[in-house]
Amino acid sequence: MARVTSAVASRKRRKRVLEQAKGFKGARSKQIRTAYDAVDKAMSHAFVGRKQKKRLYRRLWTVRINAACRANGTNYSKFINGLKVAGIELNRKVLADIAVNEPKEFKALVEQAVQAK
Repeated sequence: MARVTSAVASRKRRKRVLEQAKGFKGARSKQIRTAYDAVDKAMSHAFVGRKQKKRLYRRLWTVRINAACRANGTNYSKFINGLKVAGIELNRKVLADIAVNEPKEFKALVEQAVQAK
């Protein structure tokens, strides 16, 4: 019976890991043992980063909305509550975009939210 090796599969796996480690410093991009560790850590950081990105953007939108609200004479919490009472359902991403790019329309939203309280 012939001896079976897994040379093709293992070479493919190592090649894939070294391609993922491309651009890493020193041995981390050249030697397979250190590349495995580097890629594993990089992937775990990337997973965490995708979750953090959502938090960071929501914080950014909140800050932008708050700044625009204060420029129009109210604050963030009163504005958001006023929108809910008025039945205006816009998410924070859209509100932040309106606040930055269309200040006149945002002012109209602030006036509606203040009147609805």
